Amino acid sequence: MNSNSKPNRLINEKSPYLLQHAYNPVDWFPWGEEAFQKAEKENKPVFLSLGYSTCHWCHVMEKESFEDNEVAELLNKYFVAIKVDREERPDIDNIYMSVCQAITGSGGWPLTIIMTSDKKPFFAGTYLPKKTQYGHMGLMELLDKINAMWIEKKDALLESSNNIVEFLHNQTVDNKKGEISENIIEETYNSLRNSYDPVFGGFSSAPKFPTPHNLSFLLRYYKVKGDKEALEMVENTLDSMYSGGIFDHIGFGFSRYSVDSKWLVPHFEKMLYDNALLAIIYTETYQLTYKNRYKEIATKIVDYILRDMTHEEGGFYSAEDADSEGVEGKFYIWDKTEIENVLGEEASFFNEYYETKEKGNFEDKNIINLIGEDLEELENEKIKNRLKESIEKLFNYREKRVHPHKDDKILTAWNGLMIAAMAYAGRVFQVEKYKEAADRAINFIFNNLVNEQGRLLCRYREGEAVNLGYLDDYAFLVFGLIEMYETTFESSYLRKAIELNDDMLKYFWDEENSGLFFSGKDSEELILKSKEIYDGAIPSGNSVAAMNIIRLSRITGDKKLEQKAGEIFNTFAEKINEIPAAHINTISAFLTSITPETHVVIAGNINDNNTKAMISEINKKFLPFSEIIFNDESEEIYKLIPFIKNNIMVKNKTTAYVCKNNSCLAPTNDLEEFHNLISK
Repeated sequence: MNSNSKPNRLINEKSPYLLQHAYNPVDWFPWGEEAFQKAEKENKPVFLSLGYSTCHWCHVMEKESFEDNEVAELLNKYFVAIKVDREERPDIDNIYMSVCQAITGSGGWPLTIIMTSDKKPFFAGTYLPKKTQYGHMGLMELLDKINAMWIEKKDALLESSNNIVEFLHNQTVDNKKGEISENIIEETYNSLRNSYDPVFGGFSSAPKFPTPHNLSFLLRYYKVKGDKEALEMVENTLDSMYSGGIFDHIGFGFSRYSVDSKWLVPHFEKMLYDNALLAIIYTETYQLTYKNRYKEIATKIVDYILRDMTHEEGGFYSAEDADSEGVEGKFYIWDKTEIENVLGEEASFFNEYYETKEKGNFEDKNIINLIGEDLEELENEKIKNRLKESIEKLFNYREKRVHPHKDDKILTAWNGLMIAAMAYAGRVFQVEKYKEAADRAINFIFNNLVNEQGRLLCRYREGEAVNLGYLDDYAFLVFGLIEMYETTFESSYLRKAIELNDDMLKYFWDEENSGLFFSGKDSEELILKSKEIYDGAIPSGNSVAAMNIIRLSRITGDKKLEQKAGEIFNTFAEKINEIPAAHINTISAFLTSITPETHVVIAGNINDNNTKAMISEINKKFLPFSEIIFNDESEEIYKLIPFIKNNIMVKNKTTAYVCKNNSCLAPTNDLEEFHNLISK
């Protein structure tokens, strides 16, 4: 923090990222009309800086430039400076990141945009040092240059800004409709196989991102095709990620990515969305393989979230920083002597497995890891228990260190993903506290993040909920609600999922060209109405919505609903066919749409032992192309799913109705027969 004693306008904000800049000498504005009116009135360009509170390079740029009086003087004199938390305003970030990628060919945070008072950009970049170095223009030089151009060549800048906006607009509206190629499934599989690292897993060299939806696609491909190589790629990647330093072996949870190819050195920040999606993929892989380590890793992830990332009333926090005491990774790394002092005689046994060295493996210290270890050997109970005791001691010792900053805002979208993960892990592993955590988070959202008009909101922090929800908020929360329904079979979750899905189509559907806009029809009007189909670190809202729509259509029997998923595929077909690897979650949804479904209705008393046994039988299995419905003969379930009125108990016993390949099999009360029916 700068020693500047007088705060700027950001002091009145709730965003942790904006508050980090509240004592900068830069005269920051939050996004809003006041800033743009000032820019217009004073004939100044707008300097827009986007980032988030756990972003390492955002901290670097703040320290170098935004805490610097020379930079502040230039910005305050010649520009109107605006700070935006990209996680609170993903709509703004979405548009201006597209600008940056169009102009520079890449993107990232901090995102630096310079634009006109009517929000049209003419410069885009990411991190900028204070002064030019290593061939990269410095911020001071850039600000001087832009100011001179604004005075001498303003018309050229305005023309450039209009051209950029026109180019992006054409990209959005010129989507040529078509059909996804029949070969897309094989093309996607071959693309992943060709980019796969056979030694350490993953699908790139360095840096390496977990990208769970790649693995999710491979599991579904394996389920359909039986190709063992697909499953081997998933297992090797999951094992290698867990072995590496990207997993926090002391406090659990995954970091955002690894800077090297073997997953050793993480970018130490931990994001809620990564951990949610990874918990799901480890749980799914456990269902397929029954290998206990995948269960243990999944439970470690969700236990970390419950311990460190959960609001007392139930919502889940956003992220933990990479930095503590101004140093990246300081909280997480170890001297060998430090470990020896904490563990005493057990240190040599611990170091044998976690390979700590005198000289360290990262900046003279150690990132705890299991690279090269036999993970099956570590499942030996005696070894496991000894290491567990050491890890607990090291965790208690580490807790006394200065912790990284925690971004404690609660985002509806990311909560939706963690609700899905908690619900899924809860039902597969039969852990009640995970189901309860999902339920509490759902209640938190509906109690705190819905306005008087019934509209979902994006962000909650310290009693304040703001910003009309975006597509991701609706799509990801519907995903969580569907998972919660199939975990508990409480019809209220299904009703909420259907209602929110209807609202999503009402607010976000493009009536003219199909597909879903990122922002709602009632949202702030920006320079562009964008649609996102790219599956990056997080799956796109359109891809998750397509999967939800298919599932809800199959659960409720509403075939018109599934047509909407087809329209999404057709709207983006050209982009998907061109680069399948950039749209893998959408292709998973497409694979689901063309794979014959297995439809299961169980009729019975939810507390009956036979009912529990049948549900348990389902929960043991990886059934990505099946939807499970429970008929409790309630008025609400018949209202939501009219066609199951005839699927009732036979002989007053728990009865299963299984339909496959558009034909229904005879109902059964027999557990073994039911097992055989859903196993084929």
